Amino acid sequence: MNILLVDDEPLELEQMEYLINKNFPMWEVHKAQDASQAMKILNQVDVFLAFLDIQLPGKTGLELAKEMKALSKADIVMVTAFQNFEYAHAAIKLGVVDYITKPVIEEDLVKVLNNYSQLIRYSNQIQQSLKLIHQNYEEKITLHYLASKIHINPAYLSRKFQEEVGVGFSEYVNHYRLMMAKKMLIDKPEASIGEISEKCGFNSQHYFSQMFRKETGLSPREYRLKEIGQ
Repeated sequence: MNILLVDDEPLELEQMEYLINKNFPMWEVHKAQDASQAMKILNQVDVFLAFLDIQLPGKTGLELAKEMKALSKADIVMVTAFQNFEYAHAAIKLGVVDYITKPVIEEDLVKVLNNYSQLIRYSNQIQQSLKLIHQNYEEKITLHYLASKIHINPAYLSRKFQEEVGVGFSEYVNHYRLMMAKKMLIDKPEASIGEISEKCGFNSQHYFSQMFRKETGLSPREYRLKEIGQ
């Protein structure tokens, strides 16, 4: 599922992206800082849900929502620091599905996203598997370990995982570890690449760097420099 975030504050975008990835790691997040960037993304990607900041440079979020309604079938949620009935009323008239205030609280965001998570229904076995991966990604977690924890056959779990999640077990684990590594590279600038590699469950720094470059096009150091300039 493609999610669009539009906000002129980079930190707000990063925080919302992190919260979405944390709770729904297989969803694709696209970010824009103004209406023009948002419209370019909409012309290239089939966006299912969009979060629009009301106070944008140039066109406001409400104006962007109106344009989006003519172009896309995406559901729209307005995000604003202003708890103002007039804004809410205008948003409702435009047909937005919800309205949340800044600073965005994880519980509020997840409540909105849960309405869409039902579109992707995981069996109880896969839900348990994903929870265990998220809780133990820094450890040497294997398919056999997961299968033993939820008391099913490893081959059956492997097949179910591929069918329901859309990617294989190992690919998903690496994707989640890399997502956590990206956050750690930014949040812990004092940590070495080797430390982050180990904390995120990779067997070696070399393998970690290889996987990181494959996913992002950058080395871990280049990514850190790009994001925080250190």
